[in-house]
Amino acid sequence: MPPQTRRSSFPEVVIDRDTESEESSSDDEDVEDEEEEFEADEEATVDLPEETMEEASESKKKGKTPITISLKKFCKVCKKTGHEAGFRGATYIDCPMKPCFLCKMPGHTTMTCPHRVATEYGIVPAPRKNTTNPLEFVFQRQLQPRVPPIKPAHVIPDQVHCAVIRYHSRRVTCLEFHPTNNNILLSGDKKGQLGIWDFGKVHEKTVYGNIHNCILNNMKFNPTNDGSIYAASSDGTISCTDLETGISLSVMNLNPNGWEGPSSWRMLYGLDVNSDKSVVLVADNFGYLYMADIRSNNVMSKPTLIHKKGTKVVGLNCNPLQPDLLLSCGNDHFARIWDMRCLEAGSSLYNLEHKRVVSSAYFSPLTGSKILTTSLDNRIRVWDSIFGNLDSPSREIVHSHDFNRYLTAFRAEWDAKDSSESLVVIGRYISENYDGAALHPIDFINISTGQLVAEVMDPNITTISPVNKLHPREDILASGSSRSLFIWRPKKLDIAQPREEKRILLCEEVSKKRSKKHGDNSDDDSDNDVFRNKDNGLKQKKLPSKSSSYGSRKSRQL
Repeated sequence: MPPQTRRSSFPEVVIDRDTESEESSSDDEDVEDEEEEFEADEEATVDLPEETMEEASESKKKGKTPITISLKKFCKVCKKTGHEAGFRGATYIDCPMKPCFLCKMPGHTTMTCPHRVATEYGIVPAPRKNTTNPLEFVFQRQLQPRVPPIKPAHVIPDQVHCAVIRYHSRRVTCLEFHPTNNNILLSGDKKGQLGIWDFGKVHEKTVYGNIHNCILNNMKFNPTNDGSIYAASSDGTISCTDLETGISLSVMNLNPNGWEGPSSWRMLYGLDVNSDKSVVLVADNFGYLYMADIRSNNVMSKPTLIHKKGTKVVGLNCNPLQPDLLLSCGNDHFARIWDMRCLEAGSSLYNLEHKRVVSSAYFSPLTGSKILTTSLDNRIRVWDSIFGNLDSPSREIVHSHDFNRYLTAFRAEWDAKDSSESLVVIGRYISENYDGAALHPIDFINISTGQLVAEVMDPNITTISPVNKLHPREDILASGSSRSLFIWRPKKLDIAQPREEKRILLCEEVSKKRSKKHGDNSDDDSDNDVFRNKDNGLKQKKLPSKSSSYGSRKSRQL
């Protein structure tokens, strides 16, 4: 009799599930989650013992479907067994079958990536391009020497001043400051809710939950009425909402007959308002651009194909000095410049090619002469002048913002107060180890040199902050981390000045639901919310030396 060898494999469990009683609920699922479906071809076939096979056959006779759970370790990146990849604490472990997760180049890991420790934070300069354009010559010889330097570091908002915890029921997707009231912040979330928060008084907040049915992707204020705001949603509608009453007017509805299937359901992503033409511009997930008149709130013309048919157009931006110039970006790996006076399919003035999806593209806020794009290949690209050669970017800055799933896309945004048009802000995906705490900083980068000006963090915020917005008039940063909102201000250097009290508002209704087991289907890292409600108080963590904290008290407002 041959010797029997013991199989060194993980145990397998067979669970009988009643198909009638355990149907999966889809109440909290949005249309966007169709891209995040489970891949059925990843299931492995296994050999089961005879007793287990008999139990499975009996369960089939009873109308129950057996579920086989394998405890084998597998890599979530390449889907192969034998190794694992991903975050382990503050360390990101690369998959041996894939290149570096940060710079996308082979030969090293993320922890030893040369762009991670570079003095200028991974800048890749482009070769100098010769140009005979007279406008470029005038700019280089006469205008550029007069450009003021970047704003000093002591006005960078790096300390949390106030916060509202678990403000939204789902993750924050967009932020917008009020154009005239400095203390009003508007926010949208994945469920379609519109939040209005007066962070000057902290406790005054309003959430309108009956405007949209799913993700609120973009918001822009009405240029003729700062009491109303336009919003584009994945339910295919544009709304014009009065902020005081919450009454919403539907400007456009691309799905008047409701759900008819993924091939016909249109979702709206990119949004901007052209005040000179009194037009609301919006783009959908099939590559089309729509225009609506602000005065009549009616659709003006037929949609125009501006990107590859069947791809999302996630960003629209009008030039601040030349409103006829429109910048768009989408999932077809291109950012395109258009002239709105002759807008038709294939008539783009220039196509800026990227290696992966372009999540945002903006003109510079003051002169409109620069272009800033964010792509999922972990690159921030800068074009210094739209009058020069746009075949290749002036600079490529390596930065960690290529996320996996369940997060709002990272977008590098300008600081409108910086007269040099060099300072941008963007959240970081890969965590860093700060005195034993794994934190995800918010980075301020000088795009003229690629240097990291400041990395903003707080020991109590352990979640990722992909949504960030700089105040257009004051030194204030608003960030959306999971379902919470944070307001950052600069540290005060004068120690003799009385210390201003920092305030935190914990939403009680949501905290009561979360105090039990997490039974809802969370789509992001909100289950790891930073300020946890325990014994009617806030949990205070040990403070790293690089950051400031804002203490905890037993009251809901601090």
